[in-house]
Amino acid sequence: MNIEQIYTGCLAQGAYYITSNGEAAIIDPLREVQPYLDRLERDGVKLKYIFETHFHADFVSGHLDLSRATGAPIVFGPTAQPGFESIVAKDGQIFQLGEERVKVLHTPGHTMESATFLLIGKDGSDHAIFSGDTLFIGDVGRPDLAQKAANMTQEQLAATLFHSLRDKIMTLADDVIVYPAHGAGSACGKNMSKETVSTVGEQKRSNYALRADMTEAEFVKEVTDGLLPPPGYFGMNVAMNKQGYDSFAQVLSNGMKALSADDFETVAEASGALILDTRAAGDFAKGFIPQSVNIGLKGDFAPWVGALIVDVRQPLLLVCDPGTEEEAITRLSRVGFDHVLGHIAGGFASWPAAGKEVDTVNRITAEEFAQRFKPSESKVIDIRKESEYAAEHVKDAYSWPLAYINSWMKDIDPEEHFFLHCAGGYRSMAAASILQARGFRNFTEVEGGFSVIAKQSEVPCTDFVCQTKAFSAGK
Repeated sequence: MNIEQIYTGCLAQGAYYITSNGEAAIIDPLREVQPYLDRLERDGVKLKYIFETHFHADFVSGHLDLSRATGAPIVFGPTAQPGFESIVAKDGQIFQLGEERVKVLHTPGHTMESATFLLIGKDGSDHAIFSGDTLFIGDVGRPDLAQKAANMTQEQLAATLFHSLRDKIMTLADDVIVYPAHGAGSACGKNMSKETVSTVGEQKRSNYALRADMTEAEFVKEVTDGLLPPPGYFGMNVAMNKQGYDSFAQVLSNGMKALSADDFETVAEASGALILDTRAAGDFAKGFIPQSVNIGLKGDFAPWVGALIVDVRQPLLLVCDPGTEEEAITRLSRVGFDHVLGHIAGGFASWPAAGKEVDTVNRITAEEFAQRFKPSESKVIDIRKESEYAAEHVKDAYSWPLAYINSWMKDIDPEEHFFLHCAGGYRSMAAASILQARGFRNFTEVEGGFSVIAKQSEVPCTDFVCQTKAFSAGK
């Protein structure tokens, strides 16, 4: 038996590839399936099952394309109602995989169809669980995402999760390995560890939600406390995972259309496509196609696209560093943004070379910011996460996280100048591009962000959170 965890950092997501005696199973595959097909061919094994722990919200699974390519059936947990042919397993159902067996444990709470897959060795001992979003390392799945579909409150879902954990998972032996679907950075939980593998025993000792003497009421309170609003694209990804989607091959073919500057402009005007510039923040600041939105490919690209653009049906045109177009299209497809109409041939340089208008962002260094900053006078908008702001921030800065820009933008006074920063410049440039696309120009973005600002002795910083200015989590 062999188990391989295939971890994708930008999504903080773990897929799993298991082989035993010539047969294979894949759990929660990513959208692009060629890497899995290559593994199967390399190992000379046949894919017998594709297991889905639940209908994912934060990414689009590759279950359909993988099933089409291999003929392997897709297996969901009890109560799932997919819009395509699949096996909806019963609680306790066994699937033979080579010399091993996979047992379905129905563990509702994160979603009602959520299942944990227990791998049983050929000697009959419990070896590992693939816990999906039911149990993470250091955390459990958030219970608020499936409220509408389940016709339940987050408190009712949390109570359901409480019993799933205690009745199905905490009863397993301490040495059973835990393989979760996500790690730190995912929006599917709130307190996940950077570790991506653990054991049931270790989680009983260290996971706040698995405390032995915890009551149901205490569990419900703790897992629902401090939940931030989920990204807006989550519901659309659930729908795609549940009802189906276009093949990745077709999505990639459409997006790889190279357009001249003139054709790019024509398509943009005719289609209403959003121009997504995936270059680094520093390059974007120096010049870009007007109305472009900058979300850098070398970062948490796909989750930020989902959080900021939201609507997966939005047509997109790409501006990429030459040679990175396929990577951008692939990563967009992972979060359901399948409507890429093409990209500008030759990258951004082709645009000014064709004599077309170029826009820029007013960007200054942290040193310049320190010289221009006036305590009690300068307005500073800090777009980092609330937790980053709480740790330390520029005195009197406003905490307006990037994730909520579509809400707080309406509170900006276009006549009042402000400075804009994040931790290192990636997020603040995304915000700057969105603001300029919406007509706001009276601001200055700070290169290097707070990591450099904090080193400037002229800028007063504090670890005190001003509650009257801290942006509410729900906005």
